[in-house]
Amino acid sequence: MGHCPALQPRGENNGIISFISESSQNYRRLWGFTIISTQTLETTHLIIIDLWTLLWIGLQFNAMGCIQSIRCKPKSFRESIIVLELNASIDSNPTSIDEGSGVVLRYRTPHFRATARVLVPPVPAKETWTIGWIQACNHMEFFNTYGDKGMSSWELPDLRDGKIQAISDSDGVNYPWYGNTTETCIVVGPTKKDSKFTVSMNDNFYPSVTWGVPVSDSNVPQLSSIHRDQSFTTWLVAINQATSETLVLQTIRWRMRLHIHVDPEKPLGLRANLKEPVAQEQPQILGKNEPIPPNAMVKPNANDAQVLMWRPKNGDPVVVIPPKY
Repeated sequence: MGHCPALQPRGENNGIISFISESSQNYRRLWGFTIISTQTLETTHLIIIDLWTLLWIGLQFNAMGCIQSIRCKPKSFRESIIVLELNASIDSNPTSIDEGSGVVLRYRTPHFRATARVLVPPVPAKETWTIGWIQACNHMEFFNTYGDKGMSSWELPDLRDGKIQAISDSDGVNYPWYGNTTETCIVVGPTKKDSKFTVSMNDNFYPSVTWGVPVSDSNVPQLSSIHRDQSFTTWLVAINQATSETLVLQTIRWRMRLHIHVDPEKPLGLRANLKEPVAQEQPQILGKNEPIPPNAMVKPNANDAQVLMWRPKNGDPVVVIPPKY
């Protein structure tokens, strides 16, 4: 080590204390401090320099001559909407069958149910956001067979022919929403606090199927089976009413399948028998959200677009009930 010339005391200067040294210096680090040991034959001096003080000095003399600040980028409104809880299920009870009418058979499927608790952060501007459920039908098979006469079928022509991926299942009034009671919640800004609320929806089938051939004036029972297989996608969504910005918060897929065997020769009340599947598959909550197809957001909805066809074993198909739109 080289010999250092004698230093004169400087006292306190920006938190650094200097001492006279006439000998070599040894440096070591201990718990965030630099310890400079100055040793002579007569005395030992310790110079303890706080590293935080050294850092402060270094920042004063950086190239720009100023202290640089580090800022954390705040979360956007989009990133701050949180789904606190989500539940989706289909009731465990089987489809019920009602043979109380001599004209039609009625059945009621179990309910699909979806519920979500949502947290919306403060809305700083004069914005209105609607948060709720949007649903679309992706696939539909709905056939009612009448022995060797043929079958009636409810069909969605554009979906059947592959022209669209899905069709809106809105209530037909509050597009694109499934409904406007428990199904949606509106947050009107500006707000100063978080908003927490629950949105819920349910869906099931409760149709009537004629005992007799639908294109005949006769009520003679000839219905022999009912087959139904429908698939849906349900989205939890936030939409800015002014800009139409759409945030998909969660995506659910579910399916309802039904097979009823009917013996038209038996007395009323004993004709229909529910076949497998008796219990429905439970919905899937997707780990990755799916985009909403354009047709799921606009008119027409499935109820207005569907058409009832009669497809005889022999002859051309007949439109029994045309679409409403």
